[in-house]
Amino acid sequence: MQNPTITIQKTELLSNNHYILNKVTFDYKKSTEDSETQTREVYDRGNGAVILLYNTSQKTVILTRQFRLPTYLNNNTTGMLIEACAGMLDEDNPIDCIIRETEEETGYRLSTVKKIFQSYMSPGAVTEILHFFIGEYSPKMKISNGGGLEEEHEHIEVLEYSFDKAYQMIASGEITDAKTIMLLQYAKINLPL
Repeated sequence: MQNPTITIQKTELLSNNHYILNKVTFDYKKSTEDSETQTREVYDRGNGAVILLYNTSQKTVILTRQFRLPTYLNNNTTGMLIEACAGMLDEDNPIDCIIRETEEETGYRLSTVKKIFQSYMSPGAVTEILHFFIGEYSPKMKISNGGGLEEEHEHIEVLEYSFDKAYQMIASGEITDAKTIMLLQYAKINLPL
């Protein structure tokens, strides 16, 4: 860390169950040369990757639907969320991760993907960087039903929509996941769908 206006005073571990939650106390030097002490809780869940699977000739995309407890606790009445395929990097690099996750979640085996950008998704509280990819699929790439891994308690429904239908689902409120919205907007601008 190389920002001379920030001095980390202490880091306290609050939780280390599935991911890590720390309480960080730091000094922030203001432009007036005065410093102020601030405290923030920072959630470290690792970094991830996400992909929009698209088919140019059919003008379709593959998305997934699964239960997401945090959304259920925050007014999503069913807790079900439509999303682009995604996963945590764990020990993989972003490309290997997203190829693995695509096969596990959707049943499509990709050989190539294209990274389009990366983003901090909630920088006020979460350390995660998400690597965004696109990948073209065809029916011949389907090797299983997908659905996720049983040992990870995943119960994922694989969805195929026309691109136009998926894009309209943003405005209708059927797609509310930020990473998915970002990928669909990227596709609207950059892909021949």
